[in-house]
Amino acid sequence: MNDSFAPASFAGTGLRHPARGNRLFCFGLGFSALVLARRLVAKHWRVAGTCRSADKAKALAAEGIEPFLFDRDRPLENAAAALGETTHLLSSVPPDAAGDAVIAHHGNDLVRLVGVKWTGYLSTTGVYGDRGGDWVTERDALRPAGPRGRARVAAEEAWLGLGRVGHAVHVFRLAGIYGPGRSALDTLREGRARRVVKPGQVFSRIHVEDIATVLEASLAKPDAGSVYNVCDDDPAPPQDVLGYAAALLGVPAPPEIAYVDAEKTMSEMARSFYAESKRVSNRRIKDALGVALAYPDYRAGLKALLASGA
Repeated sequence: MNDSFAPASFAGTGLRHPARGNRLFCFGLGFSALVLARRLVAKHWRVAGTCRSADKAKALAAEGIEPFLFDRDRPLENAAAALGETTHLLSSVPPDAAGDAVIAHHGNDLVRLVGVKWTGYLSTTGVYGDRGGDWVTERDALRPAGPRGRARVAAEEAWLGLGRVGHAVHVFRLAGIYGPGRSALDTLREGRARRVVKPGQVFSRIHVEDIATVLEASLAKPDAGSVYNVCDDDPAPPQDVLGYAAALLGVPAPPEIAYVDAEKTMSEMARSFYAESKRVSNRRIKDALGVALAYPDYRAGLKALLASGA
């Protein structure tokens, strides 16, 4: 598959869509993207997107979302038909060891789209690497520490490359995502919580509903080539979050474990998270997009999750 985005080879063959209102196509309708999809369905957008199983496709269709099967080993069966009426495009598919599967399989199909008003790519704040607890903004150089971070940087560059052929591309660097079924409350309830303490360690976080709010704000105010950090106001040590969640549940906080001891039994993914410490600035989503976060810190987010019964 040619990933060079050579528009000249497709001159005069652009796929045009009829004027039938807004249609979002999302590669990867996972935890974050699905919240946006549901909001847009409620606003009478046409929404389509990909998943990896027939069961998930059936569930999406029941919600009014047009499903298509896609994975690294399963490109879209008919990309022209799936993408042809797209007015807004989003990808939440992370790169794997071979790179970005969407670009690899369908980069040239995306080049051929005409009339796409907004394109978004969900990345991660991991592209900044370790900053020793210092603040980072979108203006800072990218210094990914490991292969996953480097793959993300390459994926960002590939998606931003679509701007050369007319896409208004926006990159959203997401901090640690939490929400219903995926929070410190859940790890405590399930008995999986470990209160690991590494001096000076801080993470930034974002509630999944606030991700959708940022994306909606960008949809309403496209700014081609823009990059946004998507995080709350309060970077915090992970042990503080678990302690607060335990207090909300009225259960004892797990005992603290020194990182040097916990590291021996950690997964490679967990070690990679603890290898990086930074405070991520969210000033741009406020100044440029006018976003007001519903959950400006983990305390507000966890309180709301507990109150909702999630």
